[in-house]
Amino acid sequence: MSHLFEPLRLGELRLANRIVIAPMCQYSAEDGSAGDWHLIHLGQLALSGAGLLIFEATAISAEGRITPSDLGLYSDANEAALKHVIGAIRKISPIPLGIQLAHAGRKASSREPWNGGKQIPSDAPGGWLAVAPSALPHSEGEEAPLQLDRAGLAKVREDFVATARRADRLGLEAIELHGAHGYLLHKFLSPISNRREDEYGGSLENRMRFPLEVFDAVRAAVPAHKPVWMRLSATDWVEGGWDIEDAVVMAQALEKRGAAATHVSSGGVSSKQAIKLGPGYQVPFARAVKQQTNTPVIAVGLITEPAQAEAILAAGDADAIAIARAALFDPRWPWHAAAELGAQVVAPKQYWRSQPRELKDLFVGAAIGQR
Repeated sequence: MSHLFEPLRLGELRLANRIVIAPMCQYSAEDGSAGDWHLIHLGQLALSGAGLLIFEATAISAEGRITPSDLGLYSDANEAALKHVIGAIRKISPIPLGIQLAHAGRKASSREPWNGGKQIPSDAPGGWLAVAPSALPHSEGEEAPLQLDRAGLAKVREDFVATARRADRLGLEAIELHGAHGYLLHKFLSPISNRREDEYGGSLENRMRFPLEVFDAVRAAVPAHKPVWMRLSATDWVEGGWDIEDAVVMAQALEKRGAAATHVSSGGVSSKQAIKLGPGYQVPFARAVKQQTNTPVIAVGLITEPAQAEAILAAGDADAIAIARAALFDPRWPWHAAAELGAQVVAPKQYWRSQPRELKDLFVGAAIGQR
């Protein structure tokens, strides 16, 4: 049997296979609320046959959005809008649904990528003052963020908890905390962006403190059966920054606190990063975390071919494979992977007739009758 199509458990959540649709920002919400785009976008991915679909980075507060168009779950209106999308998905697909909870930190108040992606000054229309561990701008020439004081830290923790409770009310089966890509929790971890002189800065233990407090608070706020984990950047790709050795220590600390997995990515904290791109370029980081922890590890990053994903799992480098842009380019990627690897995949009955003649067992339970 294909390793990619073996079942996997994340805590008490059972996945039919080891393909995870990774969170992908769509920058298409209105005041944080999901709309028609999310219904169509997530609806098509829900038909993909993947083992888990994780909703895009979802802001825990209005000021925690990357752009004014980010998805959020910080208001009753946001919750009602997402409930509509989830309700539609539940009618057409059995796929488990997760959500990534995020705060953008100093990368907040930005233009959408197709509008240039630059910072929106706090005094410009649509802009606001970002917050961060330290008052250091992301790039030279940008407006510096406000350093979070104790009241600000408490608010961020409370916002993560409140949003997690909303996610639980919506029936989402898993929660991923965004601790990667230069957003707020990653900002605390990296010595590049965290220059604090209190108990939240300085040593590795201190820099880990606030992200771990957030994890503990969210873990305590939702039912014990619901898996919670964190996505980590394994390296900043900048000399003197956060690195894989630090990421392993963080993953071990999260494991002790009940994390159901570790999602291993990289980069994002500095405009000076020098990423060495290539097929599966982040897999060695996943391997390092897996070798030194016991919870499932999700690998991600330029994993685009089924045989490539299968080889990563067969080598024991990871327990699951997250695909992102590959799923946008080919929303039926899991179907095609199952066909290539000789496995079966769940497909909606309305599409059973598309099963190729030479692959009569591709779709689970497929049976077509006609007069």
